[in-house]
Amino acid sequence: MRLLGVLGGMSWTSTEAYYRLLNEGVADRLGGLHSARLLVHSVDFDPIAARQHSGDWAGTAEILASAARGLASGGAEALLLATNTMHKVADEVGAASGLPLIHIADATAHAVVAAGVRRVGLLATAFTMEDTFYIDRLAAHGVEAVVPPPGARAAVHRIIYDELVRDVVRDESRASYRQVMADLVTDGAEGIVLGCTEIGLLVGPADTSVPVFDSTRIHAAAAVDWLLGAPTR
Repeated sequence: MRLLGVLGGMSWTSTEAYYRLLNEGVADRLGGLHSARLLVHSVDFDPIAARQHSGDWAGTAEILASAARGLASGGAEALLLATNTMHKVADEVGAASGLPLIHIADATAHAVVAAGVRRVGLLATAFTMEDTFYIDRLAAHGVEAVVPPPGARAAVHRIIYDELVRDVVRDESRASYRQVMADLVTDGAEGIVLGCTEIGLLVGPADTSVPVFDSTRIHAAAAVDWLLGAPTR
């Protein structure tokens, strides 16, 4: 089995899910007492979140690049950024480490296309919904992403940062997300991408009438494939 470097802590709640999914995936594939070979660097999220909200993306890239170089020096053979939003600086982080990077948007797009879906609603942080780095990456695979209107985007973002990254799950927030998803379906979305790694804590396939693509689960499955011999793509 290969050795995967995991950059986590953004937030710890999603990294916890990644750790479980990676180990469950390897155990399911290999049986016995097999588990995933991982090097995990869990960063302190507070200074990264502060830089996100101030627009200092170069600062976030520097923090993650330093951590990624440490994973490479520790023997990691590929890199997994256990977060959607920080894929905004994925190219810089991957280049700093010298390692191939398993890109979350590529993995998600492959799953969407394989399901025969071409137009998806995207739920994510405001950074991911309002910038082009993620939407353009999906588009490169032939997937069109539509996002909620400004007020709904603000609500989705607030719930992520005020609740989900703190492991707080509220029924009223679930109802809010359900309404946002229903509106996206009315707007023509054929599926919903959960484009923030914490959103799966709140909603899932039972909360909408169209297929749901949980980026955390999809990304972890792609990483398991790599751990067991598949190339990065």
